[in-house]
Amino acid sequence: MVGYVLQDHPGHVFDPAVGAGAFLRATKVVANELGQHPALLGAEVDPQALQQATRHGLSRMDLGGVEIRDFMADPPQRHFNAIVANPPYVRHHRLSKGMKERLKIFAARTIGHPLDGRAGLHIYFLLRALQLLNRGGRLAFIMPADTCEGVFAPTLWRWITSRYALEAVVAFTPDASPFPGVDTNALVFFIKNTVPRAHCWWARCTQAGTTALKTWVLSGFPETHGSALSVCRRTVSEGLMTGLSRAPTSRGAGGPCLGDFARVVRGVATGANEFFLLTLEQASTLGIPNAFLRPAIARTRDTGGEEITNGTLRALRRSGRPTVLLALDGRPLEQFPGAVRAYLRHGETEGLPRHALLATRRPWYKMERRVVPPILFSYLGRRNSRFIRNTAGVIPLTGFLCVYPREDTPDFLEKLWAALRHPDTVANLALVGKSYGGGAIKVEPRALERLPLPAAVVSAAGLSAPMRYRQQEFCALVGNEASANVRDRHGKPKVARGRHRVRRLTARCVQDGRRRPW
Repeated sequence: MVGYVLQDHPGHVFDPAVGAGAFLRATKVVANELGQHPALLGAEVDPQALQQATRHGLSRMDLGGVEIRDFMADPPQRHFNAIVANPPYVRHHRLSKGMKERLKIFAARTIGHPLDGRAGLHIYFLLRALQLLNRGGRLAFIMPADTCEGVFAPTLWRWITSRYALEAVVAFTPDASPFPGVDTNALVFFIKNTVPRAHCWWARCTQAGTTALKTWVLSGFPETHGSALSVCRRTVSEGLMTGLSRAPTSRGAGGPCLGDFARVVRGVATGANEFFLLTLEQASTLGIPNAFLRPAIARTRDTGGEEITNGTLRALRRSGRPTVLLALDGRPLEQFPGAVRAYLRHGETEGLPRHALLATRRPWYKMERRVVPPILFSYLGRRNSRFIRNTAGVIPLTGFLCVYPREDTPDFLEKLWAALRHPDTVANLALVGKSYGGGAIKVEPRALERLPLPAAVVSAAGLSAPMRYRQQEFCALVGNEASANVRDRHGKPKVARGRHRVRRLTARCVQDGRRRPW
């Protein structure tokens, strides 16, 4: 990373989050190899971190250009030719309300509108650093994969790639992770403040401790590379569509997706699992009537395999795992049986009504409602099989997503289940999920609805093609005829008019997504 930003002899290297000084130490080493003497500049909010930097080999003279300041709230009043950083990875829910508001305003002023509230502090560090990058300057940031996979990513990268040249992105296999043992999938971005480019290099490092990556970067991203590095050239537009954290792929392009066959909802958020999720013994001891209890499951590892059965629940109960959810409605406390009232008053003495989520509910003990989903999906996991049949009729908590087929028939459910458990479908999860360390993938509800289902798998399962795809085929057929038959006064095909005719015809035929006129 340091070698990349030093290629144009910038005269200095700036690190906006110095910490223990890893990048400044690397600058001294690489600059010596290149025969350069750049000034070491930086910002750090924590003075104790700089004490750690001195213990790691940086002298007070080396740190003379480092300022104690908050890079976001009090940025340097100058621009830089070379910026390199591992920005602080502070997730959005750990940011104060005031800081979130300030970051929202900063993003709106920088890119024209605010980013989604789930963007972490590292995203804003990248924006601020780009803002301070001189024309012709270089920037190298190492960031978590959510930089490319979060809901804010399309907006962020459209802005970046329309103003800067994304020269290269480097990903790592789990065995080659630069942060071994940390549950983060890291990426390195090499960006230059020059005319945007249509193509970028994409590399995946497969060996830890290899020098191939450094050699490749210092050589200006050549097409030739060693066995420790796989390299390809891809269009930026394809990278943004597929995800810059993912290898180029054509899987699922233009085909059906899960959302055509099912809708996805997250599991129940109790707000206090230790209070609302009980064992049968606890419920019996408390005297909670069965009318207020529903079978439930909270952890992926409690499922045991591809199906949750009554046998699964019995085994969990024998092992002492909680398997029932206290599912109360919104009636006044006084209208519940005495045992329930006593338990709720106990919760009040424990301060549960002040918990962040419970404080938003009226009343605080009213539980979210879910129809029993016939299929569950493991929200975050490393195992290959992520879809789970729910024959035990359990209500899942937030460790799972609920998959509800759009047709409520046993035959449709069996066909959908066959398609979802197919290895080719499971492999496509990498196209829509957020990747973490060790190969873990997290998939949000809307992202899961975008999961591509291979056409061959859908056909083999006997699922009917979704209506919107039959509509597309119909439009293509009618559009071809319209384009061929409608001509202007010179005898030339009127393609545009033919397309408008298709739209009008389709609008008359298809009033909404529930009608199937053909």
